[in-house]
Amino acid sequence: MPGGGFAPAKAGGVEFEAKITPIVILSCIMAATGGLMFGYDVGISGGVTAMPDFLEKFFPEVYGKTQDPNLNSNYCKYDNQNLQMFTSSLYLAGLVATFFASWTTRNLGRKPTMLIAGFFFLVGVVINAAAQDLAMLIIGRVLLGCGVGFANQAVPLFLSEIAPTRIRGGLNILFQLNVTIGILFANLVNYGTAKIKGGWGWRLSLGLAGFPALLLTAGALLVLETPNSLIERGRLDEGKTVLRKIRGTDNIEPEFLELVEASRVAREVKHPFRNLLKRRNWPQLTITIALQIFQQFTGINAIMFYAPVLFNTVGFGSDASLYSAVIIGAVNVLSTCVSIYSVDKIGRRMLLLEAGVQMFFSQVVIAIILGIKVTDTSNDLHRGFAVLVVLMVCTFVSAFAWSWGPLGWLIPSETFPLETRSAGQSVTVCVNLIFTFVMAQSFLSMLCTLKFGIFLFFSSWVFIMSIFVVFLLPETKNIPIEEMTERVWKKHWFWKRFMDDNEEVAATGTIGDHSPQKGHSNGLDPASQL
Repeated sequence: MPGGGFAPAKAGGVEFEAKITPIVILSCIMAATGGLMFGYDVGISGGVTAMPDFLEKFFPEVYGKTQDPNLNSNYCKYDNQNLQMFTSSLYLAGLVATFFASWTTRNLGRKPTMLIAGFFFLVGVVINAAAQDLAMLIIGRVLLGCGVGFANQAVPLFLSEIAPTRIRGGLNILFQLNVTIGILFANLVNYGTAKIKGGWGWRLSLGLAGFPALLLTAGALLVLETPNSLIERGRLDEGKTVLRKIRGTDNIEPEFLELVEASRVAREVKHPFRNLLKRRNWPQLTITIALQIFQQFTGINAIMFYAPVLFNTVGFGSDASLYSAVIIGAVNVLSTCVSIYSVDKIGRRMLLLEAGVQMFFSQVVIAIILGIKVTDTSNDLHRGFAVLVVLMVCTFVSAFAWSWGPLGWLIPSETFPLETRSAGQSVTVCVNLIFTFVMAQSFLSMLCTLKFGIFLFFSSWVFIMSIFVVFLLPETKNIPIEEMTERVWKKHWFWKRFMDDNEEVAATGTIGDHSPQKGHSNGLDPASQL
């Protein structure tokens, strides 16, 4: 789910003639519904796990703890590996599916890959809504995870390839924005279904995931295949026809020739993953891995997964906890919009550093309040302190949503050279899903062990990642992708020592990276196709 802002082409890159056509806008909106499905899956799990009827049916041990607080620690009553597996299985399945999705995206196209994602989503929704036991519930989540793997591979690439240069960043962030809208939608649904009598509200919560799943499937049927994918698979005439249609002009020859040449150059790289391990690519690889790990260790997914459970833990009633989760979801959506406006104005580093201060402060305040006011046996948090906890969580979420959320994906997507961009994106997705799984599987156990200290744990990581940004993360604002090596990496005080132009000579007979002389200002990623 790469995010970014509106990014006009700068000198040094080629801005091809392109109109903002209705077909492009509609195609991007339809494709971005993959993010809506992903966000709904993230948000819905925490809400249903706070519903007593759901717990009683699938996790009776946890249900017993929640009904007997005198015998169980407030912090530990939700500590259950099966309950965590219900949430985390989606991300483990997504990790595995990503490898298959990479093949289908390259060989079948972006559109068929989105259709496959829609199919997995629909089947997973049906199984989850009809679940009779834990095994059936987990199978449904695994199928949803497969959908996530295919959608996350195809949709961001589709958005990058079809969007005109001057609004590429804004259209890219539609995916991230849809993720946050999906989370908000899930929280609203949970708030409503929790009030349903008869013990079937959780089925409606899980079943309504079919709505975004249908949107993605219908969108995948309606959108055009990208010119990049068609040209990659040798369908040059079709690629030129689609390019003319989406650009709204007959003057598409320069861009068409650029796509053909980029595909040819990228095909010469036979082993992109092996190439990724060369010394000159260590800076990009290091930053990509670090950003994905740091993004998860901010604690954001732990809060988004388990917000209702967390608020129940600190003494909120069931309704109040779900209501608070809705507020957090709304803050998440609005704050993500901030990044659209600001990321190309004030820069990536400034957003990350400002957010680091904001997240660190809010988490320390939460830890202090919980440490003083929430003991293992306390039954309620004073109203004033409860409001302050929600306020601090919103402060944390807003900072993440305009910084580490979209930028954790944007920066890796714009730093790799052409010949390793595909492999780099695969590493980005895989590392992110691995650590998302780790956090989802371990958060409730960590909450039981560390109690209020879990927020000090996350705040420590926020401090570490902010130091990393200060010293090791270069600014990439307004730098054309094809000039990143020359203008960023070779001028950075630390990373420049890895930029050895002679390293490639023996293997390729050329000096430096393989990027064509013309810039890929359109954000096209032909290397990701090969």
